[in-house]
Amino acid sequence: MAPGDREVEENKMIVPENLEEMLSTLPKEKSWGAGGCFYKYQGFWYSSVWLLGTIWAQQCFKARETDFLLASSPKSGTTWMKALMIAIVNRKHHGSLSSSSHPLLIKNPHNCVPFLEVRDQEHMIGSNPITYLDSLPAASPRLLSTHIPYSSLPKSVLAGRIVYIARNPKDVFVSFWKFSEQFASKNNQKPQESPSISMEEAFELFCNGVSTNGPFWDHVLGYWKASTERPDEVLFVKYEDMKRDTMHHVKKLAEFMGHPFSSEEEREGVLQEVIELCSFENLSNLEVNKNGTFQVHVASQTGQNQLQVDNSAFFRRGEVGDSKNHLTPEMLERLDKITQEKLGTFGLEL
Repeated sequence: MAPGDREVEENKMIVPENLEEMLSTLPKEKSWGAGGCFYKYQGFWYSSVWLLGTIWAQQCFKARETDFLLASSPKSGTTWMKALMIAIVNRKHHGSLSSSSHPLLIKNPHNCVPFLEVRDQEHMIGSNPITYLDSLPAASPRLLSTHIPYSSLPKSVLAGRIVYIARNPKDVFVSFWKFSEQFASKNNQKPQESPSISMEEAFELFCNGVSTNGPFWDHVLGYWKASTERPDEVLFVKYEDMKRDTMHHVKKLAEFMGHPFSSEEEREGVLQEVIELCSFENLSNLEVNKNGTFQVHVASQTGQNQLQVDNSAFFRRGEVGDSKNHLTPEMLERLDKITQEKLGTFGLEL
């Protein structure tokens, strides 16, 4: 069998033979921001392309002991945390953090830390989204990311180290709503592919748990419980805490990743340099993030679909509490109440 034929045969084994038939058996809800519909799989909601990517990862991804996996619910600070992880691991490989060859100066953070579920333009090898991840050198740690809920992660991941970043759901909702508008516009989605939906409708769905990789609160809670049960393997970080005391939490992240800052590095300002390099103000003003697009290939039953979004869409405001400028007092109060009901009994506040 020729290599190309072998790849096709392997893909047949991991892509459901009849995706439409499989989707028809799942609970379905109106989508907001992703196009098409949301489908409920293993207790969480996905668009069809992210669902297929999740199944692909579950069946094919093999974790390594040296992996670091960044997990998050969408729009929870993923871009910032990716940048910090890159800067921490690479700070001794480029001489200076301002070196023209530093990854963050020439690539968007999402191009540096690939998702398990989708493959960006730069990291496509064949049609299997896992192939590129398997090709990464074994000598260095892989920095990977995912929006997959903890209970649905590929089994091999559970033995490795995970960093989870959580954010207040009020800001998450507004950020994702704004992002989804840009996403739909950039991909010229037709009304039938991405039905028009008001912010009020989207808010109602979000409150009822229907959002990308939602329910939001169940997603957060899964990783929170894992962090209390396996604190040496799962680090749970709050976006608001990171903003409030960035230096403390960056040091904690570096220690968790096995790359602690030495006293000498702190005296020489390396820690502060990492923080400034990864700041919203700096990242959002880099040429690579002001221009260009983040292009991803998502697996489908008929092959690969290409989607894209402007790099600048990942840098909207980066503030805590911006939701008050977009949601009514009643909406804010409702989300606070749901959050207390869902997370408060577990001692978790967002």
